[in-house]
Amino acid sequence: MYRFAPSPTGDMHIGNLRAALINFIRARQEGEDFILRIEDTDRERNIADKEEEIRELLRLFGVSWQHYYVQSENLKFHRQMALRLVSEKRAFACFCTAQDLEAKKQRAKKEGRAYRYDGACENLEGASLLQDERPFVIRLKKPNETMKFKDLIRGELGFEPENIDSFIILRADKTPTYNFACAVDDMLQGVSCIIRGEDHISNTPKQEHIRASLGFEKKMTYAHLPIILNEEGLKMSKREAHSSVRWLLDEGILPEAVANYLLLLGNKTPCEIFTLAEAAEWFDLAKLSKSAAKFDMKKLLQINREHIKRLENARLNALLDLGRDVADLAKFYTQEASTLKEIKEKIQGIFGPKDYAEFKQEAAILKRILAEDGSWENYAQFKQNLMQKSALKGRAFFMPLRILLTGSTCGPELADLYPHIRPFIKELSKDFQ
Repeated sequence: MYRFAPSPTGDMHIGNLRAALINFIRARQEGEDFILRIEDTDRERNIADKEEEIRELLRLFGVSWQHYYVQSENLKFHRQMALRLVSEKRAFACFCTAQDLEAKKQRAKKEGRAYRYDGACENLEGASLLQDERPFVIRLKKPNETMKFKDLIRGELGFEPENIDSFIILRADKTPTYNFACAVDDMLQGVSCIIRGEDHISNTPKQEHIRASLGFEKKMTYAHLPIILNEEGLKMSKREAHSSVRWLLDEGILPEAVANYLLLLGNKTPCEIFTLAEAAEWFDLAKLSKSAAKFDMKKLLQINREHIKRLENARLNALLDLGRDVADLAKFYTQEASTLKEIKEKIQGIFGPKDYAEFKQEAAILKRILAEDGSWENYAQFKQNLMQKSALKGRAFFMPLRILLTGSTCGPELADLYPHIRPFIKELSKDFQ
């Protein structure tokens, strides 16, 4: 069983989407179920409608799931498990105040040592938690041996007990911490393999320790994906526009191109351009690099152009939503435009109002001729006919013709454009001014 467990606290990051795609592919390859779990226990940071947006985005990328969970609905189980650990003396109530803990942290900092919880409340005796009115958190006792686990990308990793510490599993408001809720949910929902970003490596031994403390013996498999760096080689911040999946889509980059690029990052693939279904046939975690991958917008745009060319004409027309069949013309424009947004602007320029400036008389002559004669089989005949009937030549002929056909004073070679613009010649001869 594989899972993707995003939080509804902001736009989906490309690193999160990458993890979702790889989990989905692995589930498909192994004939396992795929879980979508919304981790919404951080109430203060949750954003309205983000839960639905996550589902919408995954569907756009062709990711489906067999099971859907909302983490907060498991709150009663999280609390039951925490109290059970206390009753078994594997966890304990901690009454230390925030001020006490901060003072101890500052002391450790002055002494040049890493702060670790000092066990002040670990062996307290006295009234039961139900009778004690002081606010408290519940801490899990640190392990007494090295926590080891196997990573499919990095090999075996180990963490010493002092690096895990006696960490909090239930807050004073009786909500679970991330690690506790995550570990319990994975256990209850039958997750067998966890694939996520390498920023979670330090969480893994804690989650392993939680499940072991609860008597869960089933072995969990892990793979921690290298982080994605920005184009300057630094960790990509969520504040950077192109880290947002929604932003990339809004800019006119196809979902299949984004997926293609993210699966290509730091990977050895048999081909460069592929679909999610094709990737599922050969994807291998073992071929992923351990090193961080650098995001390259130019490469993503090149891949997007290739996927636009691959689109069925009906879908491309629907995406452009220009009210006419311009798919062939749109694919032609991938030679100088990389996104649906850019292509749409080019085509809108062709069919929209045009500024002929100093060529108004010449343009009027060309329009009259085209309105009567229409188009010719090839550009050579088309050009010869227009030149003969208009008596125009040189710049006075080519510049107004280019504006008439493209809406711009620069662009592709007219001879190359002609076969794609030919079906619209009559329409373009009309006066849109």
